[in-house]
Amino acid sequence: RLRETGAEVRFLPVDMGDPQDAIDLINRAATRFGRVTALVNAAAATDRGSILDTTPASWDGLMAVNARGPFFALQRFAQLAIENGHPAQAVNILSMVVHCGQSFLAPYSASKAALANVTKNAAQALRAHRIRVNAINCGWMDTPGEDATQRRYHGAGDDWLAQAEAAQPMGMLVNPVHVAGLASYMLSAASGVMTGAVVDFDQNVSGAYPE
Repeated sequence: RLRETGAEVRFLPVDMGDPQDAIDLINRAATRFGRVTALVNAAAATDRGSILDTTPASWDGLMAVNARGPFFALQRFAQLAIENGHPAQAVNILSMVVHCGQSFLAPYSASKAALANVTKNAAQALRAHRIRVNAINCGWMDTPGEDATQRRYHGAGDDWLAQAEAAQPMGMLVNPVHVAGLASYMLSAASGVMTGAVVDFDQNVSGAYPE
């Protein structure tokens, strides 16, 4: 669909758990397109685990994909932008779980919280180079990946989405199209000097309690 709009599109498979693979992705993109001015770190693993049953292997795997890989992709992205002397913008896709998360998402929540800190730390370090870094804390989202997760981990049936949406204040889960709009805004000149922002994108307000 992007190609139909006239855009030049390339798909490059990457294992974000391998930091060198994440770095090579940026290098390959720069080689192909000449320079890279926008980066969205959206890949993530969502394996379950609580404080009581998470294994070291599971912890390491989630941290590798959700925090370490994006860190080194962002690092190489910034290095190339500085070397080539042009502004750049990055957006990290996080989750509302950075504020706490369900008990069965302990390592996942920790990995996203780590990337939230990377966002702010990088924004501070890179602002003098006119490289802006922002992030979005997504709430419960309607995606094919979430459908697979619900079925795999929670025994959900074909009606899980309808039931979930019926219980939400807005009558729907977070829509990827809406998040894409915010990410596009953060990457565009329209967002001006905005950097270091971590925006909650959800219908449930963090820190709120029943009236």
